[in-house]
Amino acid sequence: MAIQSSSGGSKPPAPKRLVAPEATAAESDGGRDEGLRPRRLCDYIGQSELKQVLGIAVEATRLRNDALDHVLLYGPPGLGKTTMALVLAEELGVSCRIASAPALERPRDIVGLLMNLQPRELLFIDEIHRLNRVAEELLYPAMEDFRLDLTVGAGPAARTRSLELPPFTLVGATTKAGSLSSPLRDRFGLIQRLEFYSCGDLEAIVSRSAQLLQLELAAEAAAEIAQRCRGTPRIANRLLRRVRDFASVRGIATVEAPVVVEALAMHRVDGRGLDPSDRRLLSLLETSYGGGPAGLDTLAAALGEDPDTLEAVVEPFLLQLGFLQRTPRGRVLTDAGRAHLEAA
Repeated sequence: MAIQSSSGGSKPPAPKRLVAPEATAAESDGGRDEGLRPRRLCDYIGQSELKQVLGIAVEATRLRNDALDHVLLYGPPGLGKTTMALVLAEELGVSCRIASAPALERPRDIVGLLMNLQPRELLFIDEIHRLNRVAEELLYPAMEDFRLDLTVGAGPAARTRSLELPPFTLVGATTKAGSLSSPLRDRFGLIQRLEFYSCGDLEAIVSRSAQLLQLELAAEAAAEIAQRCRGTPRIANRLLRRVRDFASVRGIATVEAPVVVEALAMHRVDGRGLDPSDRRLLSLLETSYGGGPAGLDTLAAALGEDPDTLEAVVEPFLLQLGFLQRTPRGRVLTDAGRAHLEAA
């Protein structure tokens, strides 16, 4: 078949493209958690003590027409530290600039952030315990006196120049509060820990997210997801999306509890939220070491995992459930952990 040249004749009609349905507000961000984040304190579910403390601080700041005091939020990942920073900015009616500490490698990175701040703006630094020493020392006068001290020149000609900064609020987030230096930690006026969420709060979060995703979810189904998400909203939203995918492919209009159980069984998430890595660790302790004790390095080598990953990712939830114990001689499988293995 002859092909028409581009210089003459009409072009063949372009093939029709498959157009996806219009995205919901929750999915307009590409399916990430940003579309499910609450924007106001009244919409933020759980962490009642934290909300009370920050609510009073925000209201007092509004009355004074001043910048909010610097805030340090710490706790396990996925509990809503970034979300709370965005909520604070929304409540105060200001912008929130977001940065990650590992990305602030050079002094000019942190200087550029501070110089571009507008009055009463929020600067959110994630994993703030990973700031290098130079960037941290630049923050000291900025946090206390809203002043930036810069060294101009080198050698005998070097001189210090101070630049005034507008009042701003630094919100730091970390999963390792103990890794922060004392001078930096003491400059925060509000230091708050985020706790794991209760099943009731997680059910409310799952139900709210399902509404935003336009998913018909029964109350029993929301409870099933809440029991499997390790007390963490981020995991709850992730599991909800997997259930939504399953229901969409199977043509299920209303998601009931059995659908949730079947969908998450495909991802090997059991009724207590344990995944294959968790069960491998418990099974290894039971079958190879008689329930323990066994050292961390020994278990990591047998599982083919990095010891730090095992200690920071796998063990905390097992310790929280009481399935595992840390002793001076090593890790020990508890009776509750053994019973869970037998039931599975």
